[in-house]
Amino acid sequence: MSTAVEQFRKLLTGKSSSAKDSWRPTCCSANNKRCRKQTEESLLLKCLALNALELSAPASDVLLRTHQCPSTGGSGGGGGGGSTNTGWFQLSGHPDAFAPAGPGTVWKKCSGGDERSVYEALAGEPALRDITPAYFRQVHYGGQTFIELQDLLHGFRDPYMMDVKLGTRTFLESEVQNTTARHDLYLKMVAVDAGAPTESERKVEAVTKLRYMQFREQQSSTCSLGFRIEAMKFRGTPPVTDLKRVKNTDDVSDTMALFLGSHEDVRQRIVARLQEIRNKLDQSHYFKKHEVIGSSILILYDDTKVGAWLIDFAKTRPVPDGCILNHRSPWSPGNHEEGFLFGLDNLIRVLENVKTTTTENAVPSSKPLALKS
Repeated sequence: MSTAVEQFRKLLTGKSSSAKDSWRPTCCSANNKRCRKQTEESLLLKCLALNALELSAPASDVLLRTHQCPSTGGSGGGGGGGSTNTGWFQLSGHPDAFAPAGPGTVWKKCSGGDERSVYEALAGEPALRDITPAYFRQVHYGGQTFIELQDLLHGFRDPYMMDVKLGTRTFLESEVQNTTARHDLYLKMVAVDAGAPTESERKVEAVTKLRYMQFREQQSSTCSLGFRIEAMKFRGTPPVTDLKRVKNTDDVSDTMALFLGSHEDVRQRIVARLQEIRNKLDQSHYFKKHEVIGSSILILYDDTKVGAWLIDFAKTRPVPDGCILNHRSPWSPGNHEEGFLFGLDNLIRVLENVKTTTTENAVPSSKPLALKS
């Protein structure tokens, strides 16, 4: 991440000629150095915050929009855009990306699926509008497609952050239909656990995609609890992203306790928010007719605010006619159950039982990793 951030800092400070020519501060004249410096620092902090959790689309190779949107042609959603001389900056990293878009919004690069239609459908159920990022529009720029969403970090001051992936299954049924055994997946399996393959799998040194995906899910709390902690961020420490093998309930509880520290009021408010989200999903017509794969709960809190939202709908799909999901039943091929609410039930249960500490302690960034051993 440091390389991307350094490149971004150089672009913001005008050390790249292309960025220097395009930079225009929006809040005052260009010669107001103090205002320009504050704007640069604000954008850099937002880039770092978006990159901190390394979500399904971390900050990366997209163009950073600094003020009004360019013309979007035939894009739909929340209104049209006019042609402007907008400044853009290149970031380096993965091809899928979030980028700061404007006050309170971000652009997310579309990488398969039809996430736009999911957000539009969710907006059609008023009860669901405040449990996901607000969707504004789809944008086409430079041959790529983005969706403009509410920036959930907006209004928080240096928040604690946690990304929790929900579901007992994080792969689509279509991804595991090929039953051909593969040697490359066998090698990946034994690299994680040499004793995992069965006798028959050892003989052919190959496993199917389904077998490998289920093995991978079993390495975390995904199968047992229906959720896993993907990443978390404390104040003043680097993000912790290597948490997929925090597996049993005790270790998950310890990690949650570490995240909450002495903030008992925060724990209670997060539980109440998750219960609200669950109640709304239980009553949602849309939710009963769609499998929700690979989505997460993003939890944020700072000194005054607490928030939790559902994010990431790239693998949300409608189920066949006549199929009604409860999101709690075990999955079998063809039933489209993914354990989404089973995981949310367990997440709430774990948080209800977490014991917060009585004093605030500094948290070394390495401590959560020790919970895996």
